Amino acid sequence: MGERLRVGIIGVGWGALVQVPAFRAVPEYDVVALCARTPDSVSAAGARTGIDDLSTDWESFVRRADLDIISVATPTALHLDQVVAALRAGKHVLCEKPQALTDADAARMLAVAEETGLAHAVCFENRWSPEKLAVRDLIADGYLGTPFSARVDAAVDFWHPSHPLQSEWMYRLDQGGGYLLGLAAHDLDYLCRLFGEPVAICADVHTTVPTRERPDGTVLHIDADDSASVLVRMASGVHATLTVSAVTLHAGARYRFEATGSAGTLAIDGSLYGGALRGGQVGETGLADLPGSGRAPRSGALPADGKRSLAAARHLALLLEDWLPAFDGKPDPHVPTLRDGLRAQRMISAARRSSAGEGWVTL
Repeated sequence: MGERLRVGIIGVGWGALVQVPAFRAVPEYDVVALCARTPDSVSAAGARTGIDDLSTDWESFVRRADLDIISVATPTALHLDQVVAALRAGKHVLCEKPQALTDADAARMLAVAEETGLAHAVCFENRWSPEKLAVRDLIADGYLGTPFSARVDAAVDFWHPSHPLQSEWMYRLDQGGGYLLGLAAHDLDYLCRLFGEPVAICADVHTTVPTRERPDGTVLHIDADDSASVLVRMASGVHATLTVSAVTLHAGARYRFEATGSAGTLAIDGSLYGGALRGGQVGETGLADLPGSGRAPRSGALPADGKRSLAAARHLALLLEDWLPAFDGKPDPHVPTLRDGLRAQRMISAARRSSAGEGWVTL
């Protein structure tokens, strides 16, 4: 790879808050342009980031000859058209998760990416948290022995009735909303990274709070899920359990991960933004503290401070570092691609079908 890769970002919410600092933390990338639907939002993002090349026309934006990478950080309903158009225009693509509205849309995105031969990645950046990087390496080195089971419990208060509304598209299934896609997708992806392919899903997926009052007194009707319990059978024999709730008051973005096997146990306790890693093996009296990965962006940017957006940017910067070989035709297998995004999408679709009455759904 020669000159710096020129990046254009579509979507200036998470795109400006997380993606801009993540790309800037990796010297091989140069974020040169932003695009959003409304002039006010893209102008405000430009002012915050110091980027003055701004657009409101994504269709022409993805065809620009001076951009190498298009990063898509828009609401989910727009991903299919924007990713496919960028690939057809010869651009490498980074796509925020959720990848698409449907399995078919996600599959089409992957098919076009493979047809063009361009580099593509999906923002499952949580794989690069210090604790999860360490767990990945420990399991690869045999810490668990033969893996038996894994469980994840995530609880946040983002949709609790006492909290302000998030963006309304997030409450609608037809717009890609819900916390299976919005939060649990990260851990479904991580479980597959650790233990291989899923073969069957059984789940209860539901909406605990079906209506919310808007500030103007009108009622928002909600059909996207705020809570779910998912069982996953893996081809490796691992049995995985995931629970997620977005209506848990005082949860503090609580997070727990645990994996067990013939030789030991590994556990992460804390919040979505960081936690303590502990482990124990056969013959030891219990779990003891273990160090997380000490890896940080090699530029020295984005020091850890516990903030959600900064933690996400640090993790994404590490993903972007590992993505670099893909531009020379040597992709790192640890970097999630549109194929990984499709797998997570299919798992979530199976969970919803299971909850609707199909029981165990074979993948």
